[in-house]
Amino acid sequence: MPLYEHVMIARQDLSNAQAESLVEHFGTVLADNGGNVVESEYWGVKTMAYKINKNRKGHYSFLKTDAPAGAVQEMERLMRLHDDVMRVLTIKVDEHVEGPSVQMQKRDEREGRRERR
Repeated sequence: MPLYEHVMIARQDLSNAQAESLVEHFGTVLADNGGNVVESEYWGVKTMAYKINKNRKGHYSFLKTDAPAGAVQEMERLMRLHDDVMRVLTIKVDEHVEGPSVQMQKRDEREGRRERR
């Protein structure tokens, strides 16, 4: 089956648990249509470059999936119809990179720094 990577931005006024439950919900939609979520990451609330639907920030989530094209199309359709989801980006990849994504690696590097005086 083809491999995909998805980035989803949810509204800023959701709680962390609600944003992560959105990822689980769309993972079950994918599973119901013959695909599966290989890995998912919650990147947290980030400031966007410009306002989307009067929101300056959003909850970012990242999914690595292994699914047929029809399952991905259905998941994207439901994401675009959902009121809490502002943007979706899906990319077809040749293979998934092992380990954490670049965003999560940046977070790990920041935690290792010493504090300023």
